[in-house]
Amino acid sequence: MTLFGTAGIRGPVEEITPSLALAVGQAAGEPGESFVVGRDGRETGTALAAAMEAGLESAGSDVYRTGEVPTPTLAFASSGRRGVMITASHNPPADNGIKLFVDGIEYDRDAERSIEAAVDSSDSGAAPWTEWGRSGRLEVLSGYRDAVSTYVRERFGDGPDGDVLSGLSIAVDCGNGVGSLATPQVLDRLGADVVALNANVDGHFSARESKPTPETLAEFSDFLAAGSFDLGVAHDGDADRLVVLGPDGGIIHEDTVLAVVAAHYTAESDARDPVVVTTPNASARIDDRVRAAGGRVERVRLGGLHEGIERERKAGDEGSAVVFAAEPWKHIHTAFGGWIDGVASAATVAALVADAGDTDTLRAPVTERPYRKVSVDCPDERKDDAMALLERRLPDSFPEATVDTDYGVRLERPDASWVLVRPSGTEPYVRIYAESDDIDELISKTNDVVETAVTDAA
Repeated sequence: MTLFGTAGIRGPVEEITPSLALAVGQAAGEPGESFVVGRDGRETGTALAAAMEAGLESAGSDVYRTGEVPTPTLAFASSGRRGVMITASHNPPADNGIKLFVDGIEYDRDAERSIEAAVDSSDSGAAPWTEWGRSGRLEVLSGYRDAVSTYVRERFGDGPDGDVLSGLSIAVDCGNGVGSLATPQVLDRLGADVVALNANVDGHFSARESKPTPETLAEFSDFLAAGSFDLGVAHDGDADRLVVLGPDGGIIHEDTVLAVVAAHYTAESDARDPVVVTTPNASARIDDRVRAAGGRVERVRLGGLHEGIERERKAGDEGSAVVFAAEPWKHIHTAFGGWIDGVASAATVAALVADAGDTDTLRAPVTERPYRKVSVDCPDERKDDAMALLERRLPDSFPEATVDTDYGVRLERPDASWVLVRPSGTEPYVRIYAESDDIDELISKTNDVVETAVTDAA
């Protein structure tokens, strides 16, 4: 049985049922363990969280309920213990999912496979009744807000009490998600003038779709352009993602944001060998800025940032340090914690804007070549066969390119342009990512090869 994709367990609630949550809870729990359990604002979250709690407790674990919180808040609360977040992140409201954490870090592949094997077995996972765990309530939001605020103040201010965002005007589109419980409050505490939109938690995501895209953020873009803001930020449903917009309402490319933050952490590090971990779909502009700041970039599979951090920490010497890890829209601030954190990213980016004076000055050092992502329809059952075909056909179509098949098929051409083709872990698509001065030609040629492979895999 395969339950876990690139971002935990996720799918329509006809598949992500209370029965599944109960089974996963019994598989994950064990006597003597302590879990925190949180959920985003989806309508189905209450029932799934209750089933998860029952599974964990009946397996012998103590459970602390946090209620509705952002995913990074739940990860923060799992430090020193284990955690479960009931969320489908940016997916539609009819979906839900399960993410598991240990000591602030998402479960690795081995732990996920262990859960899958236990769920697939006939063993219920229940402990003797005398060993069942207990449950209680845990308030974590205020402590998390304080921790993010203190972290940003200490990095950008003169101490834990400075208003590092004083004079900055920021609009926040919370998208009816649980980010409304943390990001506006943190930015306000740091001294910004904050206007929060769609800041009521609504499991139907009535104001806009949960996934922040140029289309779903169109009204927010217009709001920014009509106002006098220095910066706009937007979240998905659980606030692990961050989209950054300029005062004109234009979306700043996610890889430019990544490059700016990565360069900051690299330049500020006192490590001899500062390392930034990112994914194969991330732009070469990140490598450019990190190298200029004195560091290096290492890549890991999409959804495996925590694995890349651990790999580099084991491989590095005493002078090496992972200073930042990120994939587009999702950042791990390693000096703060081991989890993806859109709230900490919003505060960090805002502090960088405050230091630079405006978003244009902040992004000016980044060379932005045309970048595009395309999704090709591909049923889940065809993905493996289609990718097997593409491992042969794509190198034949681009004989001048070097080939890497560790994380999909990535082709790098002599002029430093590149294309990556990989299956989505959560949706019925094969994704194409490309960066090139001749982006239209590169995308068109790659798309033709991918569509043919998907058809032939039928």
